[in-house]
Amino acid sequence: MIKVGIIGGAGYTAGELLRLLINHPDVEIVFVHSNSNAGNKISDVHSGLFGETDIVFTDKADFDKIDLLYFCTAHGDTKKFMESNELPEDLKIIDLSTDYRLDAEGNDFVYGLPEMNRKRIIRCNRVANPGCFATAIQLAILPLAKAGLLKYDVHINGITGSTGAGQKPTSTTHFSWRNDNISIYKAFNHQHLNEINQTIKFYQPEFNADINFLPVRGDFARGIFVSAYTKCDLPLEEIKKIYEEAYSDHSFTFVTDKNPDLKQVVNTNKALVYLQKHNDKLLIISCIDNLLKGASGQAVHNMNLLFGLEETTGLKLKPIAF
Repeated sequence: MIKVGIIGGAGYTAGELLRLLINHPDVEIVFVHSNSNAGNKISDVHSGLFGETDIVFTDKADFDKIDLLYFCTAHGDTKKFMESNELPEDLKIIDLSTDYRLDAEGNDFVYGLPEMNRKRIIRCNRVANPGCFATAIQLAILPLAKAGLLKYDVHINGITGSTGAGQKPTSTTHFSWRNDNISIYKAFNHQHLNEINQTIKFYQPEFNADINFLPVRGDFARGIFVSAYTKCDLPLEEIKKIYEEAYSDHSFTFVTDKNPDLKQVVNTNKALVYLQKHNDKLLIISCIDNLLKGASGQAVHNMNLLFGLEETTGLKLKPIAF
């Protein structure tokens, strides 16, 4: 059994992670750390887990008793925690924050997008889980970059559910504001662009066009729906072949011939990618569940890779019924 600890257990991604790990056949949860909830039952915070577990939050963490440590912390807090605590050198870590996604001197975390780095993840000890928008967007355009076909500006519209903003209430996540509403935020300046550009440059160093990204707040709870377009001279059938070959040996990303909708991926770890050609423009649609493929599901996928398990273990989830 893989013995697991979680730092930062009260948020949405932690709740999803707990739901997956409680039902994972090869995992034992040793502790769930939360200073503000120490002594409370997990199910008092994540009510959907009532009847599933009797685990209690703790403000203590015994790192010598675990094989893997998950960080579901706010951005910036993982780095602070690691700098202020002595962790065993052989302890495996999966960080769901932004802290170690970008290459930097002394950063020994591997960027945890399995469709890009599966072989490196298998061999490493520390994984930086990608951002949710970054996951959906990269799955839409990385096959083009790998083939050296990103030559022009890429225009992206991505709409996300309210859970993408985290569990702490804000003026733009309040139900009365979000319901029957839509708005753009962080236009052309979303933080996930940094990791997206880093990955594109890895595959296509000569790329010097713009990634124009408009993030949109949707009036639903979970899911991300991305539509991107760029100029591409190849015929559609050749482009489809490039995408199908890129994802042919990956367990969760699928190229579909039917225009997808968000409900096909909600409550699953799947990503659907759809391609259309409009004269010289290539339209790419990509959709995921932001809390699963965009966060906790991908984190469990990375855990399976780290410990040599079959990739889909604990992740054979069903879409939400209509």
